[in-house]
Amino acid sequence: MEKIKTLVPDTSILIHGELSDMIKAGKMNNVRLIIPRAVVDELQAQASRGKEIGFQGLEEIKKIREHAKAHSVKVEFTGNRPTMEEIQLAKKGRIDAIIRDVAAKYDATLMTADYVQALVGEAEGVDIQHVKYDVKKEALILEKFFTPDTQSVHLKVGIIPYAKRGRPGEVKLHVLGEERMEENELKKIIDQIESKVRVQEDGFTEMNKHGAMVIQLGKYRIAITRPPFSDRLEVTAVRPVTKCTLADYNLHKELEDKIVTGSYGVLIAGPPGSGKSTFAASIADFLSSKGKVVKTFEQPRDLQVGPEVTQYAPLEGDWEKTSEILLLVRPDYTIFDEIRKTKDFRVFADMRLAGVGMIGVVHSTNPVSAIQRFIGRLELGTIPHVIDTVIYISAGKILKTYEIRMIVKVPSGMKEADLARPVVEVRDYETKRLEYEIYTYGEENVVMPVGKHEKSPVKELAKGRILQELRNWDPHPEIEFESEDRVTVKVRNDAIASLIGKKGSNIEALEKRLGVHISVEPKEKTLKRSVPFGFEEIGSHFDLKVNHALTGEQLDIYSGEDFLFSAMVGKGGRIRVKKKSSLGKAVLQAIASNRLKIFGKGY
Repeated sequence: MEKIKTLVPDTSILIHGELSDMIKAGKMNNVRLIIPRAVVDELQAQASRGKEIGFQGLEEIKKIREHAKAHSVKVEFTGNRPTMEEIQLAKKGRIDAIIRDVAAKYDATLMTADYVQALVGEAEGVDIQHVKYDVKKEALILEKFFTPDTQSVHLKVGIIPYAKRGRPGEVKLHVLGEERMEENELKKIIDQIESKVRVQEDGFTEMNKHGAMVIQLGKYRIAITRPPFSDRLEVTAVRPVTKCTLADYNLHKELEDKIVTGSYGVLIAGPPGSGKSTFAASIADFLSSKGKVVKTFEQPRDLQVGPEVTQYAPLEGDWEKTSEILLLVRPDYTIFDEIRKTKDFRVFADMRLAGVGMIGVVHSTNPVSAIQRFIGRLELGTIPHVIDTVIYISAGKILKTYEIRMIVKVPSGMKEADLARPVVEVRDYETKRLEYEIYTYGEENVVMPVGKHEKSPVKELAKGRILQELRNWDPHPEIEFESEDRVTVKVRNDAIASLIGKKGSNIEALEKRLGVHISVEPKEKTLKRSVPFGFEEIGSHFDLKVNHALTGEQLDIYSGEDFLFSAMVGKGGRIRVKKKSSLGKAVLQAIASNRLKIFGKGY
């Protein structure tokens, strides 16, 4: 009889996933497979930390057990479980040593794809079967979907592959072939990518979570998603189409010289796919060629820059830790690609205020919205010290350049000198024309266009700030603009007294908050027709008696010129008021002094 061969697979061979395929194909007949418990525990530890390789290895063991039953392969689990300390020392070879010990104990052949593991095993006298994966020389399968003008390729199980082709601003969607992507085919592409990233010098795993992985492989940025994170297995690969120099953008010569000779804060803004990162890379190379020390903040690291420019990722997942190291390196400029989270904006600001030249890339629909993304994350007065210039890119071209500064003045459209405040001015870099002002209005930060609309700043803000304040007294106030800084507001008659307040205290405080002069009028002018009334005292209350025809109508009660309240006429033409209430006392005083008046609509 043929001697049974005993094999011990290590972690690397299980992650590659070929052992189950060999069993399924009948290439492992008459084999006894011993899997050390240390291997299972290490894969479990990887999976518990959200590492995709842990899930791949455990899935492979599951497949091995399924195929082994059908092909008479005996699978055993043996050995002691590693301690927590041994799992933590896995990177230093402790788990590999345990696996070699198991192979030696059972006089078995150790199967490994790890060259170091094979070399150490041979040195210790263990029988080794080294499965070599020379993925470096293999052509990347993914590349067959790319043409010279392809920006991105999108592969998904059950969907026909498609790609985006063309230069920024001229991108079109192209369907690649007629066959829908099969799961096995896509898994083969993913396996090759993961194998290459482990051995290629220009390969980095930028993010590795359960269900999602981002890899930078040379010029390709590859996002891999799996269920349950995505509904199906999917691969999206992106690469830059063109590499430009700064001369291709016709940057303003004064701005170019300014950046080279000093340390500034520059924002590169634009919508996704507009060519922001390509422009940032051209600035990095330009500054480097001018003798500047340039570093980058990237995740993933996909800027196409020269070797002189060092590309940094977040240290232990934290940009703050990276910035601490960077300040020790003392760069002249740092390119931050891309600023997304609130923490990113603060790191950008901290480094700029520390004296480092900062060039940030940020998504925005227009140049001003790039500045607005800093509002709320930083103090308004800090922004001009962090950002000097905004460059807006669209379709690979510079469409607009702004310079930013802060001065104290009365905002455009306002006239009163006591309305002066710190104002951030946003001016066109070439013409120096003022286009936007940013300032605090009440408790809000306002971005106001200047000279572009007929409406004044006060009119622009009325729908928001002024109406919001007035709704505390009347849900539906009306506003008329008498001048740039004066408004007349109309509210319900019963709201006038409380809006004005005692000796005008409420309206005075409101004018101060809003920065405008306010005149108050009743909303309905017709409530000025006097209504005859009688008075009757009954127990703890008294009645104001009017014509029976007014039952159900709303009447306004005044003490001379002072509004007291509005009330609905009840049955029998009566308005009932409690004596001991504040309104009751006011009404009694008005009656005693012959000052009580009642007004009704149309009477």
